[in-house]
Amino acid sequence: MSQKPVRVLVAGLGNMGRSHALAYHNNPGFEIVGLVNRSKPELAPELLGYRIYPDFETALAELQPDLCSICTYSDSHADYAVAAFEAGCDVFVEKPLATTVADAERVVAAAKKAGRKLVIGYILRHHPSWMKLIEEARKLGPPYVFRMNLNQQSSGPTWQTHKSLMQTTSPIVDCGVHYVDVMCQITDAKPVEVRGMGLRLSGEIAPDMYNYGHLQVIFEDGSVGWYEAGWGPMISETAFFVKDVMSPNGAVSIVMDPNAKSDDIDTHTKTSVIRLHSAETGPEGKFVRPDQDMTMAGEPGHQELCEREQSFMLKAIREDLDLNRHMADAVASLRICLAADESVRTGKPVKLQGND
Repeated sequence: MSQKPVRVLVAGLGNMGRSHALAYHNNPGFEIVGLVNRSKPELAPELLGYRIYPDFETALAELQPDLCSICTYSDSHADYAVAAFEAGCDVFVEKPLATTVADAERVVAAAKKAGRKLVIGYILRHHPSWMKLIEEARKLGPPYVFRMNLNQQSSGPTWQTHKSLMQTTSPIVDCGVHYVDVMCQITDAKPVEVRGMGLRLSGEIAPDMYNYGHLQVIFEDGSVGWYEAGWGPMISETAFFVKDVMSPNGAVSIVMDPNAKSDDIDTHTKTSVIRLHSAETGPEGKFVRPDQDMTMAGEPGHQELCEREQSFMLKAIREDLDLNRHMADAVASLRICLAADESVRTGKPVKLQGND
């Protein structure tokens, strides 16, 4: 097992790409050999010494890295990842894995054919509080009701970023894969039907795109869930962050700081308090125990979570971790969100029976 630093090429220097690049810079297990971005981005001082290439394929051929970190817009993920695998690299790719299920499956097939590691940027999988939420929800037992959203009242540079993302991906796909993945981890049952609705609330986006969306998913064990996502200056901050799981035996919920702002990137992952509610009642029909609030002190912020993700990437490479379930789960959550997007556009539910 070689302990030489893993030579990494980082493609895409938006919010996530810059954070991942910092994570590689700060981890002695990695060595950044180059960055890729079409324009000159604003970078942290630590990253200013690295060469920036305007073209991914050129940088890949010239630098021959061990790992490609793909943090570009979603429509380039699949082609870049496959090219990296064919060049003999391991790959970290931001979510969503691709913009179609076929492309996502093509990436997974390329990883398996090359015998290389593929890690998808599901940041909540590395968050101790979200891991605790999933653990406590699973203790309740199915069937579940999942209620989740992440609306962002964005303006200025954040709205510009959202408009750029919506050139290829709707909010319920871009953000939804995280929270649908949480639903799937809790129930571990197959999704059977997806429904979606959406609305274009801005003339600044394409006529065939929508910046507010809502999906519903029905699982084989009877569980049901919804996820809502809206981006833009018109989005309400009322109840913008709902993370709630109910079952016949009670509920587990994230209680958000009432002063939190929806466009604060740390708000998207911090949990503040996890509240456990037991449905158990005594002889008089009253609750046996009060709700339990679990305060999540010392939570990792956005940058630390990116560092945890890249520590996992390093571990996957050096310890030859089996990532088959990781890859299958990424495809499964993407399949649900893309089915919701199809439902938005067709006005019809999408059946998923028979899909893995």
